[in-house]
Amino acid sequence: MGIDWQRYDPGGFYDELMAAPGQPRPAARTLANYLASLGDAEIQERRLAAEHAILEMGISFTVYTEGGNIDRAWPFDIIPRIIPLEEWIRVERGLRQRLTALNRFIDDLYNERRIVRDGVVPEAVLAHSRNFREQCRGMRPVHGVWAHICGSDLVRDADGCFYVLEDNLRVPSGVSYMLENRQVTKRVFPELFEHHSIRPVDEYPAQLFDMLASLSPRPMDYPQVVVLTPGIYNSAYFEHAYLAQRMGAELVEGADLRVAEDDCVYMRTIEGPARVDVIYRRIDDLYLDPEVFQPDSLLGVPGLMRAWRAGNVALVNAPGAGVADDKVIYAFVPDMIRYYLDEAPILPNVPTYLCMDPRQREHVLAHLDQLVVKPANESGGYGMLVGPHATPEQRQAFADLIRRDPRNYIAQPTLQLSTAPTLCDGAVEPRHLDLRPFVLQGVRSDVTAGGLTRVALRRGSLVVNSSQGGGSKDTWIVDTDPGD
Repeated sequence: MGIDWQRYDPGGFYDELMAAPGQPRPAARTLANYLASLGDAEIQERRLAAEHAILEMGISFTVYTEGGNIDRAWPFDIIPRIIPLEEWIRVERGLRQRLTALNRFIDDLYNERRIVRDGVVPEAVLAHSRNFREQCRGMRPVHGVWAHICGSDLVRDADGCFYVLEDNLRVPSGVSYMLENRQVTKRVFPELFEHHSIRPVDEYPAQLFDMLASLSPRPMDYPQVVVLTPGIYNSAYFEHAYLAQRMGAELVEGADLRVAEDDCVYMRTIEGPARVDVIYRRIDDLYLDPEVFQPDSLLGVPGLMRAWRAGNVALVNAPGAGVADDKVIYAFVPDMIRYYLDEAPILPNVPTYLCMDPRQREHVLAHLDQLVVKPANESGGYGMLVGPHATPEQRQAFADLIRRDPRNYIAQPTLQLSTAPTLCDGAVEPRHLDLRPFVLQGVRSDVTAGGLTRVALRRGSLVVNSSQGGGSKDTWIVDTDPGD
């Protein structure tokens, strides 16, 4: 029987593919008609082909449990998400603008602190910032860029407008899954790529390497670039190994590197020590250098900060960049854009209440049943309260947490997140989703054509994280008028 779009009802939410039952959006017409032409058996055959491809390609992620770590196959939905190019151009401009302002902010914060003196970002906000690193004061990274790689999470509300939900600047992850989603889709639906003008994503590893190479302290054609991983038990190890392999860079652990008396970093090789120019580190700040941060860390490299401050090695992202990950500081990004760039923000924030402000805190406490409450520095969907779906006991527990540590919490309205058709238990149903595009900034900036779409596979759920039952889709930026 196949997919009957007349019976598909997103239920009042903004659906990315279907404007109404039986009415695909213009950019999705070819896809919708093609999927409707397939029978149930063929759809299931394509779904199984995707599962086999994921297993064959070794695409996995790690879930931490009480009993240890469990590697799971990447949860993938075969129905692509489509975003028209004319919409994406605006999003791309907004992401570039946002990362430029964030980098200006981080550089200012560790140096002149003009934004604080001028009262745009209050000192009280920064005084309790968990990711501010005093050890980075006075540092001037190459090009003035601290966050070279950013993964900002975007959502659409009921109005179809894109909003920035949060920024990820410490060690943003997920780009490998964006790349692999495309490869799986090409295997499952190769014919679709003949009938759509889809922007490619596979140039990302080359763009990443070029950006990293541009930061080298030694002018040379092929600087020594390495990817520093915590090791095989890290949940993102698949991505570390994947990106190193795609870039032709060495994948190293802390024990493979040392800082010599000349304050340069060297890598062990079978031919002897080789100097390292750029380190794409996938280790949190506090574990990078036991001489400066956690003294008992076995993941980092003693003296690494010394080599970085001496200008003998580039660290990506720079230590201290995570100060802008703070969800309290997120609330001030539109003000940063106006302050540093003298421009209006292109992409709006989600309206945000700061619990550290007494009046806003009282509003949050009085409306916990309507709001989403998030801790300032958690990620992965952990530690948050989705008020409308919480029990009275859970809301009371969060009220107590907010009163004890108001600086650590923000609240946002419960958004009517957009949906997209998703294959669930043999039927196509709407599921909520978000989007994580990746932005590179060095001498120039590059934005991925789309990004990692994460989808909540459970009916009615707003939690898209794979560690909590979410899945993913390939994201297509489609040029509906490729002849122009």
